[in-house]
Amino acid sequence: MLARVLSAALVGVEAALVRVEVDVTPGLPAFTTVGLPDSAVRESRERVRTAIRNAGFPFPADRITVNLAPADLRKEGASFDLPIALGILSATGAVTNGRIGPFAVVGELALDGQIQAVRGVLAVGLACRRQGIDTLVVPVANHSEAQAVEGLRVLGAPTLRDAVGLLNGDAAAPPTPQPPAVPATDELDFADVRGQAYAKRALEIAAGGAHNLLLVGPPGGGKTMLARRLAAILPPLTRDEVIEASTIWSVAGLLPRHGELMSRRPFRAPHHTISVSGLIGGGTPPHPGEVTLAHLGVLFLDELPEFQQHVLESLRQPLEDGRVTIARASGVSDFPASFQLVAAANPCRRGCPSLDLCICTPAERARYLGRLSRPLLDRIDLHVELPALAPADFRAPAPGDGTETIRTRVGAARQLQRDRLCATGIRVNAAMSPRQVRRFCAVPAEAERLLAAAMTHLGLSARGHDRVLKVARTIADLAGAETLAVEHCAEAIQYRSLDRQWRA
Repeated sequence: MLARVLSAALVGVEAALVRVEVDVTPGLPAFTTVGLPDSAVRESRERVRTAIRNAGFPFPADRITVNLAPADLRKEGASFDLPIALGILSATGAVTNGRIGPFAVVGELALDGQIQAVRGVLAVGLACRRQGIDTLVVPVANHSEAQAVEGLRVLGAPTLRDAVGLLNGDAAAPPTPQPPAVPATDELDFADVRGQAYAKRALEIAAGGAHNLLLVGPPGGGKTMLARRLAAILPPLTRDEVIEASTIWSVAGLLPRHGELMSRRPFRAPHHTISVSGLIGGGTPPHPGEVTLAHLGVLFLDELPEFQQHVLESLRQPLEDGRVTIARASGVSDFPASFQLVAAANPCRRGCPSLDLCICTPAERARYLGRLSRPLLDRIDLHVELPALAPADFRAPAPGDGTETIRTRVGAARQLQRDRLCATGIRVNAAMSPRQVRRFCAVPAEAERLLAAAMTHLGLSARGHDRVLKVARTIADLAGAETLAVEHCAEAIQYRSLDRQWRA
């Protein structure tokens, strides 16, 4: 007898529906799985056979053929255990299809019939909604995650026998435990940072317009401390952004098992030994990298010159386009990568405490920062040099505003940008195209002359010129100004210090 059950396979950060076709016919006992399965899917026959028997159902002593269609789509992972088992039980008459309407199933089986959590359930739920599938059967541990998809009926099943009862209509859905409350954690506060008022201002501007930022200063000057506090002043995720970010983390298996979605913007800080595949994404099939995991959040690269040259250069496309395209022989994968880059670097290889005490020669310092190519620096909007802290900075109370005050100003600036750019499909100044820069960043004649002088004396490229205007637009938004003024452009030019060194 032939039975069909819908499931889904993960493709990049999305899901594609898969038909699990099970044919049980008389013959020598055999269990064959076809349809481009990976080793985890092929091994499911042992888990399925044992789980069906331990759940109290007879396992057919016949020839079983499982086809995963479409056959040209690679299937990986253990999420096909439950649909295969239900397909076998449907073919043998233990499950009567049609009681709950069109449905899809995902879940991993333990040998005792328990249904284990799987990754990517949120992406599967979105795929079901797109295809008009109104019911999704998932493990209990994934129930809260799948419920985030509006208009989708989610049934959580703790065991294989419970899943059969739900499909047959013989049992009501068991109560789903609520995810435990996440304990409140103290946010990183800008009031804890001593000194560095110039850098704090730069971080507020970076947060206000989602601009990329590079901090250059001696060890212990507060670069990492400042960078880790950037995420705290960013505006909270909107409902659509929560679903978008949570889908990526669900596919990567990084969501907590008790089901809560992303509540804060992602913050990723990979080590400088990371490879191109780890940073950008890759593998066969391609999987998301750190730039995709940092989507809608912050990617922090500490000790930026220590990263391999080809790894840094691979950041060019995502910084410019907000997406990553990975081409392999099996196909092309496209991943979202709209992140905010925050990088930190020492001014020299030895990490001397200050320029006065530095034992490196000017040529050595230039060679160290010279590992950062001009095209990469062009894509970083703000270059900030941090001085070494003086002893008085530690004794004096920390000046400046706290995180909550800065977040309020950043939120107001972001709202101005959303109102201004609502017809363009973008939300922040940093994402403006050259045409939008000319439209929304008109400057007075005096500011034009200042920008022309900057291009001449600092060697600003056309891309650098546009990024200065974007930063100036954000400075004006933070000040509540409707038009750009000379002082906004002058302050934006000050944050291009590495252009001056590169020019020299």
